[in-house]
Amino acid sequence: MLEHRLAQRAIIFVIVVNAITIGCETSAYLMDQIGGLLHAVDRIALTVFIVELAARLYAYRKSFFTDPWNWFDTVIVVIALIPASGPTSVLRALRILRALRLVSAVPSMRRVVSALLAAVPGMASIIGLLVLMIYIAAVIATKLFGDIVPERFDDLPRSLFTLFQIMTGDDWGNMAQEVMDDKPWAWLFFIVYILMSTFVALNLFIAVVVNAMNDTEPSVAESRAQAELEEMKQELAAVNAKLDQLLMREPASK
Repeated sequence: MLEHRLAQRAIIFVIVVNAITIGCETSAYLMDQIGGLLHAVDRIALTVFIVELAARLYAYRKSFFTDPWNWFDTVIVVIALIPASGPTSVLRALRILRALRLVSAVPSMRRVVSALLAAVPGMASIIGLLVLMIYIAAVIATKLFGDIVPERFDDLPRSLFTLFQIMTGDDWGNMAQEVMDDKPWAWLFFIVYILMSTFVALNLFIAVVVNAMNDTEPSVAESRAQAELEEMKQELAAVNAKLDQLLMREPASK
């Protein structure tokens, strides 16, 4: 019953409605008009989550604790049960974390998250390379441009922040122009840095994530080939069974 498509769609519907109502509670106008209804819907949704979690615990027993997604849902529901008053009042804002249950309820989202987690080791190597690249560029920029634009490249921490800002593409043209007014050749530094830190690193991130998703999720062709292989195995098993029956009848007829 828990794995039935209708039950799963109902849980997804409750998650979406609850996320919308929690967002509506941020509006003072809506709270004045339908605040009681919003709180009621929130309590009903929380009750549904608790009942559904208890049902899963009853149905799966010990195997419930072997699934990390069950732990994920449990933590989110427990956070929602913490009293939102006194020292823990700040946790009231964390009720929106219930929307994250949509990740565990939708299989396609679970596959994406699993792929991202599988890509973490490769992403860590890329992040390390990117940090090293920014650090080297910051030291060079401090030495070359510290006297020209001290408010941006006066020391290493300020240069690191400026280069991180340039990496995001935020107003990098004006920053480069400030330096180029004194050193016209500085465009070479900024273009090489942007190409290496933004385009190369971004493509490496995408490549690692796509590779992880291909490893975790079989393609349509692979799924079809696997289904055909299973069908062939069943047919061979049926043929073997018939051959065994014929071989057993032959001695009896003699």
